[in-house]
Amino acid sequence: CTPDLLPSDITGVTIYHPVPHQFEFQAGPIFAHLILADEINRTSPRTQSALLEVMEESQVTVDGVTHPLESPFLVVATQNPIEYEGTFALPESQLDRFLMRLNIGYPTVDEEAQILAQSDTRPGLEQLSPVISRERLLALMGEVTTVHVAESLTRYIAELAHATRRSSRIYLGMSPRATLALYRAAQAWALMHDRRYVVPDDVIELAPYVVEHRLILSRSTAVPSPEAAHEVFSEILKGIPVPTQESR
Repeated sequence: CTPDLLPSDITGVTIYHPVPHQFEFQAGPIFAHLILADEINRTSPRTQSALLEVMEESQVTVDGVTHPLESPFLVVATQNPIEYEGTFALPESQLDRFLMRLNIGYPTVDEEAQILAQSDTRPGLEQLSPVISRERLLALMGEVTTVHVAESLTRYIAELAHATRRSSRIYLGMSPRATLALYRAAQAWALMHDRRYVVPDDVIELAPYVVEHRLILSRSTAVPSPEAAHEVFSEILKGIPVPTQESR
């Protein structure tokens, strides 16, 4: 992503062909199963907003015509947490559409040594092979919604959301979309661990990654940062009673 990137560079554009005397839609790079937006905060807000409809509705509207995207559809975006000059912070409405935020950080000494050792022998993309078929992935996505979530855990997630909205240290707490995202993420996490039911640890494990990037801290809080949001949310998470086996 660069400052001169246009919305049509992502979604596509309608081009007029004089010979058949008709317009033809040329699909942009967004029409793929996996999209990587590298350093998304370097492009303009207008271009960032072009992703909003796509990420929410899995469709693109150009010149009044709606073009659906094929499933699965996943957007992965990166941000450089150090350099802020010449960047455009993502608005809250767009941050809320990202399921999770992960802080990759630097590799460990062993990991970096392994990177160096494999730098000359690492296979190219042409030598990689698929690890799962599209049909199997779609089937697993459908199974996620069948994972059981006890009523006590459903209420636990709702109480967590309301606690973020009541906190004096948070200006804007979890949205209903964030609550649903945590619910679905817990179901997927349980399925990945060969369980057909969600346990409290699933919610507690995923909550920081699903929730913290959606929170807006109040002005009375220290300098807003991912670290400050983590500290505030950790305190809230500890203050909500975890459902026990009896309550489930």
